[in-house]
Amino acid sequence: MNVIALGLLGSLAAGLMTAVGALPILVGKAVSRRTNDVLLGFAAGVMLSASYFSLIIPGLEISAGLYGEGAVPALIAAGGILLGAAAIYALDERVPHQHFIKGLEGPKAASVRKIWLFVIAITLHNVPEGLAVGVGFGGGDIGAATTLALGIGLQNAPEGLAVALALQSEGYGKMYAFLVAAATGLVEPIAGLAGVIAVSASQILLPWGLTFAAGAMIYVISNEIIPETHRHGHHKAATTGLIVGVVVMLFLDVVFG
Repeated sequence: MNVIALGLLGSLAAGLMTAVGALPILVGKAVSRRTNDVLLGFAAGVMLSASYFSLIIPGLEISAGLYGEGAVPALIAAGGILLGAAAIYALDERVPHQHFIKGLEGPKAASVRKIWLFVIAITLHNVPEGLAVGVGFGGGDIGAATTLALGIGLQNAPEGLAVALALQSEGYGKMYAFLVAAATGLVEPIAGLAGVIAVSASQILLPWGLTFAAGAMIYVISNEIIPETHRHGHHKAATTGLIVGVVVMLFLDVVFG
């Protein structure tokens, strides 16, 4: 199977984990706010670890192989990270959505209900995650890319649960909340396909793509996920979840990458 097909399937599998995370809604199992914050903290830790160990470090190594040791690999990594963060910032500014703490961002959209602005925000979060998986497969290291897809999938589950719980709290039915939560992950295979095609077309783009995806994910972690996990006073538990997420993703990357 070629890397483009693998990139699409890998990012699709990771995106579908949002549906797995939303399953407790269907079985009626209550999830406490504290538990949800710990799970979101775990998601942030996985994303943070993946950004460095699965994206930035491989990007530096590939750049060094192309251009030699020195300032060039560091400049490429710095440029890719900044571009990735800037891209998500631009989406934040141009697409109406609702953050937990900061409220409405992007163009005013009075006709869009607050809960749907939140759903849009989660969908935006999934763009860099799908991109990271696609770029990972485009790099040709299938083992490392599979590990990255696994890690991204693990952190998608609590995001899917958060969407489903938010919709249910607004009076939507269980099945409807589950289906919408599952749908937010479907942007990942689209972003994954774009990423794997881009870096497959030119290996020169690979270190840029890896660090771009890392910058986009780091922006999402700092701008939204960590503030949300601290919003209800469960910051210590959420921080524990984050550290566990970092360690789990590091272990997966070293053992299976």
